[in-house]
Amino acid sequence: MPDSNDKPVADFSDVQGGSSSTAPAGQPSTYTVKSGDSLSKIAKHIYGDANKWHAIYDANKDKIKNPDLIHPGEVLTLPPNA
Repeated sequence: MPDSNDKPVADFSDVQGGSSSTAPAGQPSTYTVKSGDSLSKIAKHIYGDANKWHAIYDANKDKIKNPDLIHPGEVLTLPPNA
């Protein structure tokens, strides 16, 4: 019978480190507008669908007055799962 003072020891030998290029699920990320960008170009690049520009616009209505006019240097919130 084991001694009652023995405590289980965590075994992390099978844990591997790594990194991800995507934001954690549910966490919005950001995008800094570059020269030549449009909401549809950003949506195509980020989500693979230019028609998802509406989601970016909706998430940034406080910053974007006209969805046809975005400016280099603006930092836009990219909603997850657009």
